[in-house]
Amino acid sequence: MSADFKIGITGCTGRIGQYLVQELQSGAWDSSLAGGTVRDMSSAPDVDFFITDNAEDLFTRADAVIDFTAPDATAQHAALAAEHGVILIAATSGLSPDHEAALATAGEKTPVVYAANTAVGVNMLIALVQEAAARLGGADWDAEVIDIHHRHKVDAPSGTSYALASAIKEGRDDPDATLTFERQGHTGQREDGSIGFSVQRGGDDTIENTVTFFGNGERLELTHRATNRAIFAKGAIRAALWAKGKTPALYSMRDVLDI
Repeated sequence: MSADFKIGITGCTGRIGQYLVQELQSGAWDSSLAGGTVRDMSSAPDVDFFITDNAEDLFTRADAVIDFTAPDATAQHAALAAEHGVILIAATSGLSPDHEAALATAGEKTPVVYAANTAVGVNMLIALVQEAAARLGGADWDAEVIDIHHRHKVDAPSGTSYALASAIKEGRDDPDATLTFERQGHTGQREDGSIGFSVQRGGDDTIENTVTFFGNGERLELTHRATNRAIFAKGAIRAALWAKGKTPALYSMRDVLDI
């Protein structure tokens, strides 16, 4: 692999998009920046790389595209990736089952990595949570997912929170476990095996994910705190490089990291 491997960025002026541009222009990766998309060229910033408001223009010049945009846009980008045989790293949060189905369909034609979170540490957290859930079980240990993000986060709970809940379900071998999103008034006792969610939003740079297992007389907490958003860009680029030459399929970051 060489710098001839070109990576495009949808939403290149967004929060993570800017980190991706910095990373790919730093020379630290065995790849180069193919360009990026913006919503409207009339208000596009003056940059030293190719930008367009037509996503297809980007897909025709990239070997892989990293997508941190919005759910509907991600589904459209999945179709373009399949059409042009371009690797897609889909890292948009808040996807519906229909959006996820679009990624699965694209994965029949090209490698697609779907990641609710591209940070290496978060994916290790997901693996550890699954292992803990498997060993602790659900009979004597209640599980809660705590989702803390900055005020700009537009979806709740986050995609990472859902991934953590899925890890608990998988670890317990309980795919039908009840997810509890709201507690107010007289709720009655907690349902055995249920998974609770707590969501907090505030500040400008807060990203923290925790799973708490409450036992009888003890409590176990597993937490990941992000202190620099560059970790999400680095993880996404790592996924794109990993996917080069892979068989068309829908992959996850756990495939990328072999965990």
